[in-house]
Amino acid sequence: MKVYLVNGSPNEHGCTDRALEEVRAQLEAEGIGAVIYWIGRTVRGCTACGGCETLGRCVFDDQVPAFAALAEDADGFVFGSPVYYGGAAGGMVSFLNRLFYSSGDVFRSKVAASVVSCRRGGATETFGEMNMHYLMNNMLVVGSQYWNQVHGLRREDVERDLEGLQTMRTLARNMAWVLKCLDAGKKAGVAPPEAEPPVFTNFIR
Repeated sequence: MKVYLVNGSPNEHGCTDRALEEVRAQLEAEGIGAVIYWIGRTVRGCTACGGCETLGRCVFDDQVPAFAALAEDADGFVFGSPVYYGGAAGGMVSFLNRLFYSSGDVFRSKVAASVVSCRRGGATETFGEMNMHYLMNNMLVVGSQYWNQVHGLRREDVERDLEGLQTMRTLARNMAWVLKCLDAGKKAGVAPPEAEPPVFTNFIR
């Protein structure tokens, strides 16, 4: 089993990365393969061109279709972001919007969680923004003993957030347990639920 931990911070080795490293270490201790994937600093936003509906992937050849290809063989995902003005980093929002709109089927019936780093506040709003993507793509969202957040302005600050780091480890153990339960169910012949054809109801006609 494999989990991708997606670092949506423009700072590759900052607070968000430190939180994800804690999750990765615990996942590996539970026998789950874990890889941190940094999205970089140049993720463009969705242009609503509709090209992905024909191609089956985003039309831009950058991090988004590259990650979607990797995600096909993954079992779980942890998406991490710093808090910017009470929301996720712009690059992460663009990444999630394009990824789930163009390749949402890749994530169906898989496991997801959000991890947020903040200096002081805005974490819960950021969770809501990120979790929207998983909750409307038939994913199983994993929680922890507290909201999955760490506090600090710099990486070394996170080292002193003992509760935050413990929350990351608990999240990893919970995710490992869910993944193992799903694997056991699959081996026992329990298939994911079949999807009905989508129905769209427009409110203005």
